[in-house]
Amino acid sequence: MVVSFLRKNKIQIIFGFLIVLLYFLTRLFNLLSLPIFTDEALYVRWAQIAGQDASWRFISLTDGKQPLFIWLTMIAIRFIDDPLLAGRLISVISGFITMVGLFFLGKKLFGNVWIGLISSFLYVIYPFSLVYDRMALYESLVSAFSVWGLYLTIILVKSIRLDVALILGMVSGFGVLTKSSNFFIMYLLPFSLVLFDFKSHNLIRRLLQWVVYAGVIVVLTYGYYSILRLSPFFNVIQEKNALFVYPFSEWIQHPFEHVYNNWRALFDWLIVYYSPPFLAITIGAFFISKSYFKEKVLLSLWFLLPFLLLLLFGRILYPRYILFMTMSLVPLAAYTFYHLYIKYKNIWIFAIIFLISITAFIRTSFLVLTDFSNAPIPFSDVSQYNNNWPSGTGVRESVKFFEEKAKNQKIFVATQGTFGLLPHALELYLNDNPNITVRGIWPISEGPPQEVIDASQKMPTFFVFYQPCTPCLYKGVAPDSWNYKIVLQIQKAAPDARFTVYQIQ
Repeated sequence: MVVSFLRKNKIQIIFGFLIVLLYFLTRLFNLLSLPIFTDEALYVRWAQIAGQDASWRFISLTDGKQPLFIWLTMIAIRFIDDPLLAGRLISVISGFITMVGLFFLGKKLFGNVWIGLISSFLYVIYPFSLVYDRMALYESLVSAFSVWGLYLTIILVKSIRLDVALILGMVSGFGVLTKSSNFFIMYLLPFSLVLFDFKSHNLIRRLLQWVVYAGVIVVLTYGYYSILRLSPFFNVIQEKNALFVYPFSEWIQHPFEHVYNNWRALFDWLIVYYSPPFLAITIGAFFISKSYFKEKVLLSLWFLLPFLLLLLFGRILYPRYILFMTMSLVPLAAYTFYHLYIKYKNIWIFAIIFLISITAFIRTSFLVLTDFSNAPIPFSDVSQYNNNWPSGTGVRESVKFFEEKAKNQKIFVATQGTFGLLPHALELYLNDNPNITVRGIWPISEGPPQEVIDASQKMPTFFVFYQPCTPCLYKGVAPDSWNYKIVLQIQKAAPDARFTVYQIQ
């Protein structure tokens, strides 16, 4: 039976194997080439602390961040020496789970294995997913729960089964333990009724069953979320969310004041990452075939509704916030590609359209892997992750420098800032070294802090600058009034951004 299945589906199995291979090649290639980013330093350092002290398992809540990604990274750190690599591998695995979920989503919705396989392939070459599958950030894990939440939502509305509701409640629960964005798994449940069979002879009973099971999902979701109440910092989540998304009480006072600017930012990021040809292919799913109209509407809603809510309520926005939303668009593009081949039955016509549509993806993904600073992705992402002060360019060089200096003596390392890239990126690698003391300092004044002056009289003392500050003329440069000498300086891609290590005289 197994042999018969393998023979019958040989081409699909080979294609699936090649997709998996391509996925891991693109995600693992030079995985540490991108410097550690500010948020990565925070998350991985939290994971390191949580792994060392059980009383700090909810440490991420001190900054209003849910802890599941931190917990997973905490486990990975136990087996992987480099903490940044451990965190990034969690995203690599999360992206793989998302890719597999898209295969099942495309296959389930459109009843075709090839649409599922094409969905997975498109995910692999999608620059948006490539960037975040290679970073120790929440986004890939959020997307994984989002895709599987949608897949199980579709199974639930078609089958009306309690076991599916229980599994979906678990996925939704773990999702909200990752990030508040995953509440959309629960919020969007009613829209799945677009696939409900309203012509069923036992309509009322099945509809009531669905309502009850939806209630089970809501209860389970909030049940999992309530785990966070064990921490006294639970309320910080709402406070942190309010910094990025307007609460309704504030939004109602100026409901459309920021819509235009939000639209410009969100649409620009979508077009840059998704590319105009691919967006056209996605929209083309509604025109190339009249079949599966309801399924296409459902996928569109899963993108449009969160996108519109972010458009209306967004306060501080970054491109990564829309990554999980775009996942539901990928099967639509796969549907179009498949029906292009079916419609024309000409491999050359299909190949030309396919290559034209994905050329931007391939070019961008290639540059993301080989020349990130020049990759045609949104400026804010290039700037934050590689070119400007939030990137950790210089961290690895400084770690080696400090380790060398501390081989036979004690040293004191002060950093510009108490929260963020520094001191956390240095603490990741130096905190276990008994010869090195790392201390964050903020704010920066015209003269060195007394603690730094005192340390400089006892041992070699260094101060690391990397970001703008009031008394500093340039980013990453100490005030001129300090008595110092530069011992290490790394120029970042942005002309006025540098990572500088000073020795205090």
